[in-house]
Amino acid sequence: MEYKLNAGKELRVAVSGKSGCGNTTVSSLLAEKLNIQLINFTFRQLAAEKGLTLAQVIENARTDDSYDIAVDTRQVEMAKKQSCVLGSRLAIWMLKEADLKVYLTASAEVRADRIFNREGGDIEEIKSFTAMRDSQDSSRYMKLYKIDNNDYSFADLIIDTSKYNPQQIVELILKELENRGFVSQTV
Repeated sequence: MEYKLNAGKELRVAVSGKSGCGNTTVSSLLAEKLNIQLINFTFRQLAAEKGLTLAQVIENARTDDSYDIAVDTRQVEMAKKQSCVLGSRLAIWMLKEADLKVYLTASAEVRADRIFNREGGDIEEIKSFTAMRDSQDSSRYMKLYKIDNNDYSFADLIIDTSKYNPQQIVELILKELENRGFVSQTV
């Protein structure tokens, strides 16, 4: 099915979830379906800009709050300017103006398998690295913003991504947006 933004409507959808839950894939597909801007500026992009590895940025962010603040501030400022899908770990907490807040979940096992399939490597190392990253992220978010990223109960939609493929997840989100009067199906 095809959807379009209803005339005169602006739309900001915030999509969050931990590494390997499908944030980037779902956010990209949703933005494409709606023909609106995707905002997904993460540590990965910051690492590329700074000529560092993702692991180096994560390590630096443990002691230098400017990494998190730069990423979080930049993407929220971008999201406030236009209709968009903001896909980030903290989108549902940081973009207070979001018209729809979506949280994607998946088990640690499923997440590690997806990261392995995307990036390769050793599955046990990926599991260990992902668990370490989750723990460090949670600590930083609490310290910086007083956000408990394990409490996403306020999200408008909570979707277990192990039960659906990315296109099905996007359809669930589009149906909710249609129910809320933001989008309509096109013929």
